[in-house]
Amino acid sequence: MAAVATAIHVRTDRVAAKRQAPDADDERAALTPPLTPPRGELPPLPPVAQLLKQDVPENYVTHALKATKPLPPITWATLYKEINWLSLIILTTTPAIAVYGFFTTPLNWYTAFWSVVYYYITGLGITAGYHRLWSHRSYNASKPLEWFLAFAGAGAVEGSIRWWSRGHRAHHRYTDTEFDPYSAHEGLLWSHIGWMILRPRRKPGVADISDLSTNPIVTFQHRQYLLLLILMGFIVPTAVAGLGWGDWRGGYFYAGAARLCFVQHSTFCVNSLAHWLGETPFDDKHTPRDHFITALVTIGEGYHNFHHEFPSDYRNAIKWFQYDPTKWFIKACQRVGLASQLKTFPDNEIKKGQLTMELKKMREIQEKIVWPESSNDLPIISWDSFQEQSQKRPLIVVAGFIHDVCSFLDEHPGGRHLLGKNIGKDATAPFFGGVYDHSNAAHNLLAMMRVGVLRGGLELESEKAIPPSQKLRVARVQELYMTPESSGVESDD
Repeated sequence: MAAVATAIHVRTDRVAAKRQAPDADDERAALTPPLTPPRGELPPLPPVAQLLKQDVPENYVTHALKATKPLPPITWATLYKEINWLSLIILTTTPAIAVYGFFTTPLNWYTAFWSVVYYYITGLGITAGYHRLWSHRSYNASKPLEWFLAFAGAGAVEGSIRWWSRGHRAHHRYTDTEFDPYSAHEGLLWSHIGWMILRPRRKPGVADISDLSTNPIVTFQHRQYLLLLILMGFIVPTAVAGLGWGDWRGGYFYAGAARLCFVQHSTFCVNSLAHWLGETPFDDKHTPRDHFITALVTIGEGYHNFHHEFPSDYRNAIKWFQYDPTKWFIKACQRVGLASQLKTFPDNEIKKGQLTMELKKMREIQEKIVWPESSNDLPIISWDSFQEQSQKRPLIVVAGFIHDVCSFLDEHPGGRHLLGKNIGKDATAPFFGGVYDHSNAAHNLLAMMRVGVLRGGLELESEKAIPPSQKLRVARVQELYMTPESSGVESDD
């Protein structure tokens, strides 16, 4: 869509050629997010033979839907066979332990504070580590930071980096399709937790994680995940509270189990709530949305519409007042030398998305408004016929259009006589400042009174013939380049 004024100017090749052509490196830097690394030679492409082995058709989604059949629907009789019992046990036992601890173990302030701190530590392991670093490669992390995030993420008990990132890349590649592991189209409960408890009817779509397979930290965490899960999920939070201030039970129940429930459902809300609550300021093609509440409960991952539109950007929130602790953490790590090459999508491209959505909203409003008749839809009347008809009805000419002012004679602010003396006459000069310089509202209202076009008076609509409300409109691209044939207007030739 585009905002269109009274004239449409199409840029020609000669005009474009006046601009100095940038060299290849400058053009790449201007049109793409920062590369990793941003300078120097790009990494070599994989051999053609390896690419051919992947054998992924261009129309993968359509092809796979036709070539493979989904599993049969789940029924009450087959329900027990379709449950992922390990996930179910983890997702139900942990909150049960937390509830039991709440009723049997008093919470002291030290343990409460530690539980919140550890919630953010393990939460950042997911948001800054699993998500923005390994799934989207939105920045480079030093080895100490990578190790920290790998261990912290294990404490959230959401799977290994390799497993989590593979599913998340599939989610972005196949958003809202049957190959999206947690498609929002399957319902809020499914995208929040159901996809982990019940076997999906289709396997997640193809996703490349070859970069993670060669990362030694990712490989180590994947192989030692069960040990790290127990260590970081329960032993560390319990030991800190126990050794620090003697609250072993509180450390286990609150910093361990209760904290784990909160951090898990915080992440789950990114899959569910972030596709259900909020606005779509950058794109409405898919379900992701932006909302402060979602950001609040997900450590800054709630500006999800922006994230899905610009996934390589290390930020989720681009405005200074928006809540995104993960962005702040990554930026702080850069300041102390632990992170580098933070990717940000070009601001010019971000504004294009915002403008497109604003134009869509204006288009919706525009289509609900009643507009005056076009000159193509009005009868052409000669001057003699106009004067003859003016004897029977109050007709005046303004800017080539004939208007019936019958309903406005008694409503005219200047009095009935000012309109009456121009009946059967061309009132263009008086209307455009000769008597009074009328407001935009008056121009718009007059246009709604059109009943005809004066022959010879409107061969080409002049600036005066266009009411202010129509001098700037939102038009679809097909309307911008409409030919006489496609518009239905017959040429005189």
